[in-house]
Amino acid sequence: QNINWNFFDLQSAEFSVEVEAVDAEEGETLETVEIFVRHRRLIPGVGFEFIPAASGGQVNQVQIGTMTRADFQKATENPNHPTTRYLRGTFRISAAQVVQALGVTFADLAGGDAFEFRLRATDRFGRVFSDTNRSPDVQGGFFYRSPFRYDVPIVCPSNISTADDVWDATSTSRFGTFSAEVTVRRAPNSDFNWIISDVSAGLYASFGFSTTQEGIFNDLCRQITWVGPGSTQFGLVPPNVEEPGTWDPDTGTLTVFWRDNGNNIDGTTVLVKR
Repeated sequence: QNINWNFFDLQSAEFSVEVEAVDAEEGETLETVEIFVRHRRLIPGVGFEFIPAASGGQVNQVQIGTMTRADFQKATENPNHPTTRYLRGTFRISAAQVVQALGVTFADLAGGDAFEFRLRATDRFGRVFSDTNRSPDVQGGFFYRSPFRYDVPIVCPSNISTADDVWDATSTSRFGTFSAEVTVRRAPNSDFNWIISDVSAGLYASFGFSTTQEGIFNDLCRQITWVGPGSTQFGLVPPNVEEPGTWDPDTGTLTVFWRDNGNNIDGTTVLVKR
């Protein structure tokens, strides 16, 4: 099954899961496996909300598929399966089909959203197995790995810069316009934070200070927000602007906002990758 979906390539994303039926009759008691999905979003200060929600506060869970006995085969019937005496089958659905079933579009999705896929198996005795009645051993014991629920988050891979990239930066503030060659490197232990070697783009260097005046920024789906100062001689703080900066991979242009509180400087720096 997919671990995550790329926000920038949802058109090619899909969810797939291989289901193995294990019982005393080598899977032959299985009747159906129903697959459901719901869409959730983390709302700051609220927690996870499921989108859309039905009336009465009930989560709008949508059934997107049903596997029947005909969808399962033993290894002897399917040479692509690893050897097993149990029945196996694969369910696959595209991201486009999922959002259509939920009544939303790709434009309604945001980085950090997640899709929760649930499975419900029914056997010929009428017994039902799902994530609400699974035992710890079934969920993830020595032999089984059957959580009956699979969470697929939407992520925004951040690949703004590499170690070999060189950037031409230009800053604008009340002191005028300054330009410098800078580097942008990934912050330690982070997939989304980036360190600009001189966020002032030469402003401070023109007054005799160090060329290292680092600002650290976060890339959230190409919206660039202030994280904090790195190695710097000045009191760099969050900017006095509400809108985030931007990253445009097509033009290699990174725009960030910053503030030096002690010197009353509100800066805008535009960096272009060579």
